[in-house]
Amino acid sequence: MTDVPAAESVTIHTDGACVPNPGPGGWGALLRYGVHERELCGGTAEPTTNNRMELTAPIEALETLNRPSVVHLWTDSTYVRNGITSWINGWKRNGWLTSAKQPVKNADLWQRLEEACARHQVEWHWVKGHNGDEGNERADQLAARGLSEAVAAAVAPVPQA
Repeated sequence: MTDVPAAESVTIHTDGACVPNPGPGGWGALLRYGVHERELCGGTAEPTTNNRMELTAPIEALETLNRPSVVHLWTDSTYVRNGITSWINGWKRNGWLTSAKQPVKNADLWQRLEEACARHQVEWHWVKGHNGDEGNERADQLAARGLSEAVAAAVAPVPQA
């Protein structure tokens, strides 16, 4: 990855939700670039886990960026932050096995997240969830919306032709 001008800096707040866990899930991301904002959300009515939704949010946000950027990515998930900044190197070295020689959970998403990060200079930040951080609260609302919309779409009647 080449150096990216500081003017290309993007701030992203992400969150995932699952009710119950495991159960239907949603993810949300708030992207800020200068005075511009973009909200992203999605979800699945199929059973999933909170960790999968927490991983999906930064993947979707990073894949949305159309040019290499300096990214300040905020998550309330220590699982995501520690996984991508520390644990992933050992997992790759061990052939996607944990130190206990068990398959890494969510390896498909970890690999996708690593690929999404490769285009950018990503600085990972942790924020305590549900503690008044405006970006985190908005990402949480987007994750809840993604979950709600996915469940509603799954139970909506199919139009007759």
